[in-house]
Amino acid sequence: MQALIQKIKAAKVLVVGDVMLDRYWFGDVERISPEAPVPVARITKTDERAGGAANVARNIAALGGQVKLLSVIGDDEAGASLERLLIAQGIETVLHRDAEISTTVKLRVLARQQQLLRIDFENKPSHDVLATKLDDFKASLSGCDVVILSDYGKGSLAHVQQMIAAARAMGKSVLVDPKGDDYEPYRGATLLTPNRSEFRQVAGKWESEAELIDKANRLRNQFELDALLVTRSEEGMTLFREGQVVHKPTQAHEVFDVSGAGDTVIATLGLMLAAGLDLPEAMDWSNRAAGIVVAKLGTAVASKEELFQ
Repeated sequence: MQALIQKIKAAKVLVVGDVMLDRYWFGDVERISPEAPVPVARITKTDERAGGAANVARNIAALGGQVKLLSVIGDDEAGASLERLLIAQGIETVLHRDAEISTTVKLRVLARQQQLLRIDFENKPSHDVLATKLDDFKASLSGCDVVILSDYGKGSLAHVQQMIAAARAMGKSVLVDPKGDDYEPYRGATLLTPNRSEFRQVAGKWESEAELIDKANRLRNQFELDALLVTRSEEGMTLFREGQVVHKPTQAHEVFDVSGAGDTVIATLGLMLAAGLDLPEAMDWSNRAAGIVVAKLGTAVASKEELFQ
């Protein structure tokens, strides 16, 4: 175990994608508004956490790995708050500021641990800022072992095809957390990590395990992927690669909140691959880490103490 921990310390992961600030307002609801039939939340506590690709980066940092985060934020208060959070967590950040947009913020209002409302603020970054980010990406490749592209559909990965091509040309593994029903932009990636509903959106429904395997392998071949990892919620996760299917049942003892679990899976997977582990073994650690974070509220991380105890 100590040998693995030392390898993780030396592992370097480059994370690129859509970052966001997750804001939480906690309160009590004791009455209905006289103005409309809605609950009145009296806010007693607030919290801020790094979300999206920034949550992937903070998961890697929490496990003891070295991580560099490349993204676009607005030139605003939320962007400054996000950058401050990341620096405090020891994450090397290269955040391009775009004065034309607002930093993506997801504001959640909760009472008695239940979410009452979520409000989103978001825009797509400008082409000029994205072009600059692509140059930074290429310059950062030589200093990393593994690349993670975290796509939340907010526009930061408009040049994803060029990023994959550049990274693969330098012999780097590229892991992608995909978004949407078109996987063409991710062609040639090392690994895609869709969840069950995301995979169904692209591949269609299946009635049996054999049909799932067939659909997964067809999709893997179609987009020239080395492997495909489908996270299946309470059914665990399944890895598909040439001539091999590996399934891991879920490690979660108690599921409290699944938000951010996909970030933890790809972060742990990328870090373990950067530390020299093979995919099925890296997947085993990812499964354990996901089991830890779903028992926590909101976008959370698994610490190295929790994972290795």
